[in-house]
Amino acid sequence: MRRIFLAILGFVQTVLQFFLRKPITWLANKVSSAPKQESVNKALSELYHSIITEPGKQGPLIDFRPDEHPLIIFTDMHKGSRDGSDDFAVCEETYLTALDYYNNRNFYYINLGDSEELWENLLPSVLKYNKATFEMEKRFVDRNAYAKIYGNHDLFWGNDPLAPVVLKKMYGRSIKVYTGAVLRASLPNGYIDVLCTHGHQGDAQSDGNAFSKWFVSWIWGPLQSFLEINTNTPSCNNENKTLHNQFMYEWSAAQENVVLITGHTHQPVFNSLTHLERLYLQLEEARENRDEEKIRKVNAEIPKRRREYDHVNFSFRKMKPSYFNAGCCCFEDGTITGLEIAGGFIRLVKWSRKEGKPTRIVAEETHLLDLANRIMNHSATA
Repeated sequence: MRRIFLAILGFVQTVLQFFLRKPITWLANKVSSAPKQESVNKALSELYHSIITEPGKQGPLIDFRPDEHPLIIFTDMHKGSRDGSDDFAVCEETYLTALDYYNNRNFYYINLGDSEELWENLLPSVLKYNKATFEMEKRFVDRNAYAKIYGNHDLFWGNDPLAPVVLKKMYGRSIKVYTGAVLRASLPNGYIDVLCTHGHQGDAQSDGNAFSKWFVSWIWGPLQSFLEINTNTPSCNNENKTLHNQFMYEWSAAQENVVLITGHTHQPVFNSLTHLERLYLQLEEARENRDEEKIRKVNAEIPKRRREYDHVNFSFRKMKPSYFNAGCCCFEDGTITGLEIAGGFIRLVKWSRKEGKPTRIVAEETHLLDLANRIMNHSATA
């Protein structure tokens, strides 16, 4: 009976793909997920203003001392149903190991969205196959050390009236899911506001009113998935990835004493620079120092990163270090990336398998005092 049902479903899918793929693709391109700068600026400014003037409405305003209150930011797990399209499955062990590490050290955890892949999976199925991760996240909830933010692939948490009931079942207590959060970092020379949000702001498909969000999460996303249409999101499109990074950077660079942290593209960004751009800076420095060993290593690394992402912003030498991206927790080799703020530093961390075990690696780091000084000096000379 099951085989007959699957055969019928496959036939229906094939027929619908034949008749609907072209018009749906055309419509998807007309309502592209590629945002416009003015839309991004408006959405991010409204979100930031809302949080700092009415904390709790769209997100919490969290006062903290970065040398005393450690935080970890992860994003884009896309937890699925353990089928062939579940990108998170290979990363589950690494994610659980990382969360155990941070919980044992009393880190506050900010989850930046697209945690559950609800465009391709039914929620009950995601809940069934990801119990271990929800139990691990619950440890942070139990300590009042968890902030959950929704993205475009898990809009359900932000627009469905049943979401609070499901969340209470998942975590054993009521929690609120937010659009963003602002970390107000107290520093000797003042403070820096760190705006954390998923990063789909300004996205014509996902950043609209309540009805449009409901339509995307329950109709539009699943329909594109069923028809096997590339949804043209930044995570799978280099052109849109470039646009996203540029637009998010431009907004952050125009602010005073504000740092922006997003996810959405699945590409880590640190100090407003991608890995490839940082390699070019390292190469220039090595050449100035005539460090032949460093030159050799960087030259060997650059072609690998070009295969992943070839765009370079030619202003990368003078970028304001105001934009960061936590990357994702669904790399195909089981690696996850995130951003730590701890001991006065902000760090880009990578958890990868080393000798068969998930291992924490610090990829980049900078002290927040240095970051604050660079931001303030950049603003003064801009």
